[in-house]
Amino acid sequence: MIRILHTADWHIGVENYGRIDRATGVHGRLLDFLSSLDLLVKQAIEQQVDLVLFCGDAFKNREPSETHQNALARRLKQLSDAGIKVFLLVGNHDLPNAAGKSNALDIYRTLEVPGVTVGRHPDLYTIETKGGPIQIGAIPYPSRSAWLARKGQSGKTIAQLEEEMSANLAAVARQLSRRLNTSLPAVLCAHITVDGAVAGSEHTIMVGKDLAVPASALQQPGFAYIALGHIHRYQVLADHPPLVYSGSHDRIDFGEENQKKGYVLVDIDQGRCDYRFCELDPRPFVTVRVKIGGDDPTGQVMAALKAAANAEAVLRLIVEDKAADYAGIDHRELRRFIDQNFYYLASINRQLVEDSENLRNPNLNERIEPLAAFKEYIKDTGVKDQRELLKRAERLYRKLKERDIYQ
Repeated sequence: MIRILHTADWHIGVENYGRIDRATGVHGRLLDFLSSLDLLVKQAIEQQVDLVLFCGDAFKNREPSETHQNALARRLKQLSDAGIKVFLLVGNHDLPNAAGKSNALDIYRTLEVPGVTVGRHPDLYTIETKGGPIQIGAIPYPSRSAWLARKGQSGKTIAQLEEEMSANLAAVARQLSRRLNTSLPAVLCAHITVDGAVAGSEHTIMVGKDLAVPASALQQPGFAYIALGHIHRYQVLADHPPLVYSGSHDRIDFGEENQKKGYVLVDIDQGRCDYRFCELDPRPFVTVRVKIGGDDPTGQVMAALKAAANAEAVLRLIVEDKAADYAGIDHRELRRFIDQNFYYLASINRQLVEDSENLRNPNLNERIEPLAAFKEYIKDTGVKDQRELLKRAERLYRKLKERDIYQ
């Protein structure tokens, strides 16, 4: 049996929602991410893992600082010293800014660090582990810019390019499948977006608009397990073979507030594959939403904060209010309580609630269509010839619509 720890999206270097730690001089959120990674390494050793399969995005930035590089190197050495092999797949955040530059993980390949293999290009690798040899089919992040640089790509639409890239990735997966030694176990790993995957708001912040490929493109014969990175939410997209996103090991933002974080432990034995999600315990993110009104808006907000108080949590406070009520909040009192009872205040967001009593006509708002709004407005004005005014308004509206369509 070969035991694999499937993980991805470490994003070492994320430094949002925190401050510098006075004792170390390092940002507190960097310490959070490294603490979660330390627990992952510790559990890999305790559970006698044969291979750590990392599916891309080791760092937040494509050119990580020496501090971030050293932090990763120390933890990889711990795994190597324990006899655990490590496979590092290149993700989009690991790619260099220029084609001629090395990527953020190349140093481990160049120095031939014992037990560490870097998957820079689509290829098939055979790794000798304590539990025996295993084949790894690697599909790094498919760079759209690199595809555009190929000969004959100019003048094509984005849809045409994405269709070609998707077909190419399916062809790569088929080729890797054909090259497999059927007497050895095999897994496929990819840093990619698969159709049907569910992402949080981190998808726009950390990923951007991506090529998405169908699951069938990766489900090729011979692979006992398909390990995915790039989407930060743990999820299983198929069962035969298992097509799994491990998710990230720590939270990036409030889009991941309610997501479980951890890694996937995979056991492969004579064609059988068993896997389970192992949850870590990263810093919590908490949203407190409170609607205020009446004589004591400060007390209403304080009651909601006290109910959610957690000294380890990053807080986002959302206040729903009318204009007159918000002015009555004692923000100094709120900040004193928050500073003492939460790890960090990310933001206080105000959502203004319409006060229909103070509107001249409560039916007039931003959701009503222009012609309907005009009709509603003149209805109560007492203006004569309202029918003629409406006809002229309709003609003007049609002209404006036609101009918008044909310009």
